[in-house]
Order: sequence, then C-alpha cells, then structure tokens
Amino acid sequence: MSNKTMAIVSYITIIGWIVAYLEFKKRQDKSELVNYHLGQSLGLIILTFALSIAVSILAAIIPGLYIVSGVVGLGTLILLLLGIVTANNEAIKPLPVVGKLFEGRFNFTDQVDAKSQQKTF
Repeated sequence: MSNKTMAIVSYITIIGWIVAYLEFKKRQDKSELVNYHLGQSLGLIILTFALSIAVSILAAIIPGLYIVSGVVGLGTLILLLLGIVTANNEAIKPLPVVGKLFEGRFNFTDQVDAKSQQKTF
C-alpha cells in the first residue's frame, strides 16, 4: 500500500484507521505524510465520538435539538472529506477549524524525541 493510500484509508472509519496504522507500523520507512494524517484522522474520530455523545444527551433532554445532531454529523462528514482530499493531494495541512487541536498530539513513529528524554534538575 502506498503512503498516499494509507493516508486516505486512515480517514475511512475506525477500521480503516486501524488498517492504515498497522500497515504504517510494519514499514521500515516511516512517512511523515502518513504519520500526520493518522493523527488528524484519529483526532477527528475522537472528536466525532465526543460530539455525538454530547449532542445525544442534549437531544434526550431537549427533543427540539435533534436537528443539531444532523448539523454535527454533516460537519464531521465534511471534515472527513476535506481530510481525504488533503491526503490525496499529499499535503501536510491541518483540517479546517479543528485540525490545529490535533497537530503534534499524536506521534505514531517509534522515534523518541530527544527533548523529551532530557532530564531537568
């Protein structure tokens, strides 16, 4: 599977993310493109679950807010499609609105940052 394909597959449901992650882990040459899009898609998946739970609770309390769940679902679908387009263009660019929240949060390479290993006294 090419790096571009792994970056795209990472956005397609949690199963696609797992497939892309496992394929990425077994490779010797770790692509920055795939690493970045794995982080963006994982952040989007986590955000989608959190928003769907919050909106479901709100809709149970106030039934008139069920429309909000449709808007949230449509918004996350649009972000997913924008992520796929960005991965297809082989660009390392954050998702609109929420992408900056996930930048640098997830690192899927085995390399350890040298700064994190320094001890402060």
